[in-house]
Amino acid sequence: MNENGSERAVNVTRLWSGGLATAVVAALVIFAGTLVVRGIFGVPVLAPEEAGHLGDAGTVGYALLAGVVALLATALLHLLLLSAPRALSFFGWIVGLATAIAAVTPFTQGAELSSQMATGLINLVCGIAIASLLRGVGRTAVISRVPATPDHRPGRALRHEGVLPDVSQREYDPARYRAMEEDAEYDAAVGRAQAQRAEEERARYGTRDD
Repeated sequence: MNENGSERAVNVTRLWSGGLATAVVAALVIFAGTLVVRGIFGVPVLAPEEAGHLGDAGTVGYALLAGVVALLATALLHLLLLSAPRALSFFGWIVGLATAIAAVTPFTQGAELSSQMATGLINLVCGIAIASLLRGVGRTAVISRVPATPDHRPGRALRHEGVLPDVSQREYDPARYRAMEEDAEYDAAVGRAQAQRAEEERARYGTRDD
């Protein structure tokens, strides 16, 4: 686990496991999108029409490229989490703009409009998948450090471990605190009654002596 500064720690294993899973999803988005567009709508996207529903080696290369892009995005997220304020916001903007570029790029190529639109749509869905999945991974990979000064209040250690929510003891066990307050009020009332009785007795005995 790598740590940065005094407030943030990054679970590298969780981050890169999520990044690898995202790369697999990105590659499958390309294959699924190609199958739908070519097989159902008959649009020759990412390969000539005679290549079949899943295209050819170019489609495989495109899917592998999507997986590599997901891994590069994971590396970018890792870097931002270690060094940048509001890392997830910056990551969302960077990947969002890159996705917009990928969605528009097919329209600059010499191909039929239907093929351009289908390719742009596949790129858009793939980019959205990468951005949304990695933002979720980033949230779970960031761990707030436990304060350096030990805190021995009841339940504090459990709250740092995530077993108990970060609430006060009064919020966690209101019945016990209410009972303690009632006992304290009763004891105070008894003390006042005893003091008043003693004052009355002193006043009575003092009058008799006179």
